[in-house]
Amino acid sequence: MSITLGELADKVSGQVHGDGNCKITGVSTLQDAREGDITYLSDPRYKKNLPDTSASAVIISSENLPDCHVNAIVVSDPHLAYAHIAALLFPNTFKGGIQPSAVIEPACKIDESAWIGPQCVIESGAVIGSHVFIGPGCSIGKNVVIGNDSYLDTSVTICHDVIMGERVIIHPGVVIGGDGFGFAKDTNKWVKIPQLGSVRIGNDVEIGSNTTIDRGSIDDTVIEDGVKIDNLVQIAHNVHIGTNTIIVACVGISGSTKIGKNCIIAGAVGIAGHLTIVDNVQITAMSGVAKSIMSPGIYSSRMPLQDNRSSRKTMVRVKQLDDMARRLKILEKNQEKK
Repeated sequence: MSITLGELADKVSGQVHGDGNCKITGVSTLQDAREGDITYLSDPRYKKNLPDTSASAVIISSENLPDCHVNAIVVSDPHLAYAHIAALLFPNTFKGGIQPSAVIEPACKIDESAWIGPQCVIESGAVIGSHVFIGPGCSIGKNVVIGNDSYLDTSVTICHDVIMGERVIIHPGVVIGGDGFGFAKDTNKWVKIPQLGSVRIGNDVEIGSNTTIDRGSIDDTVIEDGVKIDNLVQIAHNVHIGTNTIIVACVGISGSTKIGKNCIIAGAVGIAGHLTIVDNVQITAMSGVAKSIMSPGIYSSRMPLQDNRSSRKTMVRVKQLDDMARRLKILEKNQEKK
């Protein structure tokens, strides 16, 4: 696709510096861009690449404009503007249709604008909205609802009765609506608890590759509008995630935990079950959350990286803390008696 720089600037409410008729056909990084590419500068660490860029245009903030020798679109947030421009240059376009090898059971409602890929299975009662893309090898269970303009990549599994909103993007290997991990102890064996709830996903949600979201045990697991979930995340039964929260790779969230709106859960965080995390909480990478968080803010529980020898010394000191605390109390009592 080819779009003039002026047209792109209008789309992001930016100001053109240079040739507004310059044709843009692609995107690239500052250091790798060629003629026809547009790039952006938002991180100061990459400003060193600006003088040598061969891009036809750069998306840039006003403070960096004096150092730019090529055409530019000036905006307050170059990273955000780049996201919109890249989507304009590379739209997801496809024609509706059902591939011959797809298996469609009776009583499904599939909009004629939807595309159903090869080797897909869509079970009875499923409702597929307009301009939905369902990639090769997907499995859609009974009575599933998939909202308009949603995109399911290869080998996605949506189990029975799951309801998805509009413009949901699901990457390869995701499983939504599998049974939650629910068992009752009977002496020396475990008895499976039927998982009778489902999963409800809001609008504009994105779910990364090989993430799993379990169905509720009685009530539903809920993912609200605008939530963004990275790869390899495990969300257990009856979890509730609030609007616009972002969850980075390898996070594990135990059952019945409620996470508020506009939270950021960084990579490899582990969250125990039956907790509440309020709105506007940020949890840094590798943290373990064992109790509820009732005030907004930034929380951490990891230890900083050290060389191996220093780390071993630190762990020895940690093991000595109880004994040190006990001896300190004795010293304090003796001091008080004097």
